Amino acid sequence: MNGDGRMVRWPDGRWIVGKLVSRAYRPSDHPTIRPSLVVAVLALAACARSGSPATTGGITAEEIVRHVQVLGSDSFAGRAPSSPGEEKTVSYLRDQFVAIGLQPGNGESFFQEVPLVAIEGRPQGTLAINGRRQTSGSRFVYKNEFVAWTRRVVDQSAVSNSPVVFVGFGVVAPEYQWNDYAGVDVRGKTVIILVNDPGYDGQDTTLFHGRTMTYYGRWTYKFEEAARQGAAGAFIVHETAGAGYGWDVVQNGFTGPQFSLVSSDQNMSRIPVEGWITSATARSVFRQAGYNLDTLKARAGRRGFKAVPFDLRASVAIRNTIRRSTSRNVLGMVPGGARKDAVVIYAAHWDHFGTDSSLKGDQIMNGARDNASGVAGLLVLARAFTKLPQPPARSVLFLMLTGEEQGLLGSQYYATHPVYPLDRTAAVINVDELNIFGRTRDITLIGLGNSALDDYIIAAAKEQGRVVRPDPQPEKGYFYRSDHFSFAKQGVPALNPNPGIDNVAHGEAWGKEREERWIAEKYHKPSDQYDASWDLSGAVEDLDLLFAVGTRIANDTTWPNWRPGTEFRAKRDSMMK
Repeated sequence: MNGDGRMVRWPDGRWIVGKLVSRAYRPSDHPTIRPSLVVAVLALAACARSGSPATTGGITAEEIVRHVQVLGSDSFAGRAPSSPGEEKTVSYLRDQFVAIGLQPGNGESFFQEVPLVAIEGRPQGTLAINGRRQTSGSRFVYKNEFVAWTRRVVDQSAVSNSPVVFVGFGVVAPEYQWNDYAGVDVRGKTVIILVNDPGYDGQDTTLFHGRTMTYYGRWTYKFEEAARQGAAGAFIVHETAGAGYGWDVVQNGFTGPQFSLVSSDQNMSRIPVEGWITSATARSVFRQAGYNLDTLKARAGRRGFKAVPFDLRASVAIRNTIRRSTSRNVLGMVPGGARKDAVVIYAAHWDHFGTDSSLKGDQIMNGARDNASGVAGLLVLARAFTKLPQPPARSVLFLMLTGEEQGLLGSQYYATHPVYPLDRTAAVINVDELNIFGRTRDITLIGLGNSALDDYIIAAAKEQGRVVRPDPQPEKGYFYRSDHFSFAKQGVPALNPNPGIDNVAHGEAWGKEREERWIAEKYHKPSDQYDASWDLSGAVEDLDLLFAVGTRIANDTTWPNWRPGTEFRAKRDSMMK
């Protein structure tokens, strides 16, 4: 599972953790189920131990374990993109698709090539913030007080004596009548931007979606918008609560080689310098300009905010080491029947962080749960579809994606270079980390309320005697941090189910404690390895639910859409005309 995960070294060096994810759950009522929506009855699991539940798809825990033990083994070396571990991984997936009986998903090939570039940028010296005449300046230390990089595929990039402007949350959102860049020209200047979006602090719950983060709150959007405004540099003020992760994640995840896709202009449309600054650094800069950070932050959270030019100049230079490579998405197809030109996609990312040579002892980031388990889930779902008495009306594509931990790169590439037209893609179901703690009374749906796909999963869960819960921490923007988002961004309705927490045998507090302990002790660490103590009965039940959801969508004649008012509805409406 990605969150702002970034690759830090190539296979012969270091690979660093991306973002930490917190999963605290709370009960919530689920939306009303449409009475007209009927799904196949799902069998309830008969036992809370691995391998026992009977399922409509014939899915077993033993089959899941078999794939996880292979993909998460030391011999796969952490499944880093563009590494020997990738070669073993994609070959294994191709061979499994053939054995299952899937057809190649990309013409006569099981692969889609994904061109990547890894850019390791390092500032040459400090971040300098000077007065207009370069007097009374401050110098900030790389990694401790700021990080900076460039996505431009060039040897060097810099800002020099660039005027500094505080642009609040850095948002231009016409649908919310909001424009932080109104009345200010930031071309050639360096902008300082607050993390998250204007509704986050709760000063005005009518702003945007209140504390629920929109895409305008994501750091990716903020750099994109600053580039559209012509900025030469952009720095986001880091706050742990608003970002959803600590400064250590920024230090590690945004330094070293950064994998990216490459545009036709060699990414020259990106900002020359992007970066983060600590809250303490921001306070120092604001004081230097004669302002108080908290005061301007409060002003930025109110309608009518105007950008504030600082009488300061920023300078920093980046020198790059560039390496190009090609990675691969893996695609297998169950051809449909009457409407085989339309597709339903099941997606999971096969990549993880490779090895981390800076660690003592075990250096292999096996990624058994994240996301060998999700890949195993897709393989058993694929086999279940091949065992149906007759193929579904729509085709079903099983899409194993590269580069999720490096910024959703494989899914972004497919969504912008689709093998099957997006206007003929009914839905995407993303599988990222299976439940390893046993059966639950619930299942979590990140982004619940966004699309008509909710109805399918709510109905399937009801047939299992379970409920669907929303993301308990919507302010963290988890909806925008996994592969389904690449498809949503292009308008395709997408589901991002997560494991439930209300454990059938032990209760909700126990389930929450187990998830939190796993995140603290194993998430994005070498200790994420298969353990015989895993109880996959809940994973089997979840996969059976997703099998029912996908089967229903594949046989439907309707085209699911986003709910009115969501940021993806207009794009879907346009493509479907």
